[in-house]
Amino acid sequence: MARRALIMTEGRSDDALLDPSLLARLERLQLGTRRRLAGRFSGEHRSPRYGSSLDFADYREYHPGDDFRRIDYSLYARTDQLFIRLFEAEDDLTLRLVLDTSASMGLYGKLDQARRLAAALGFVGLVRRDAVQLVTFPNGRAGHRFSGRGAVPALFAALAAPHAAGLSDVAAAAGDLLARRGPPGATILISDLLTDTWTAALDRLPARGGDVTIIHVLATEEIEPDFTGDLDLLDTETGERLGVSLSTDVAREVAVATAGWLDEVEGRCHDRNVGYARVRADADLGHTLTRAWRRDGMLR
Repeated sequence: MARRALIMTEGRSDDALLDPSLLARLERLQLGTRRRLAGRFSGEHRSPRYGSSLDFADYREYHPGDDFRRIDYSLYARTDQLFIRLFEAEDDLTLRLVLDTSASMGLYGKLDQARRLAAALGFVGLVRRDAVQLVTFPNGRAGHRFSGRGAVPALFAALAAPHAAGLSDVAAAAGDLLARRGPPGATILISDLLTDTWTAALDRLPARGGDVTIIHVLATEEIEPDFTGDLDLLDTETGERLGVSLSTDVAREVAVATAGWLDEVEGRCHDRNVGYARVRADADLGHTLTRAWRRDGMLR
């Protein structure tokens, strides 16, 4: 089921993306991934490779040329065979934040919440020495790349710049990501998915490899519609108007269809090994980031 937003109210605008007290709590967190990802440089994420950390990983038979200092002599005394100790490697992570700035995101404060979510995740990545790339669509797909704690103000400024406008096409944005070079890393798409192309996007995104997560930002009014009577509905992205008379029974059917669509989105993500998190536009961000997402493993 494809849905588009109906105009009700404009989102609010905050002077600052994140409260300083929340930033202080985020300092202690780290981005979590559902699989090990190889990076370019030494970092703080478990790598699929072996390395030189202090964390023991496994044994391997000794081969000429191996570092003899890694031989486990106590194991040799028991087995009369030479084995070397292997240790975990820790790499950096490339985090791609893909932000939907289409017209439907301008309703009910969704884009404001999406900016804050992207800012929080990007902040955690930068303070943990991860590379962060910001891609917005439908406009400005070229993207920006940030690295290091000193890039936090630039990231926040880039997030504050886009306005909600244009048609949402998450499938085209996913296609752009597939064409980009660099390590797969972690890709996080933040969108209301109010477009006919959301299914195509979920089919394309995992093809790039890495770890993919959808953050589904919706308003309470969209999840639990509560309006009846004679209405003039406006598609905020196409400008198309539709006059309807909505009875209580029809409103109930709309609510059931909406719940079915949400289940379909979550189920499709699960089938494609894509992470999924639903966030309401008016949700308390501190609780979402430091409690719910820590419990679910998105942050740790």
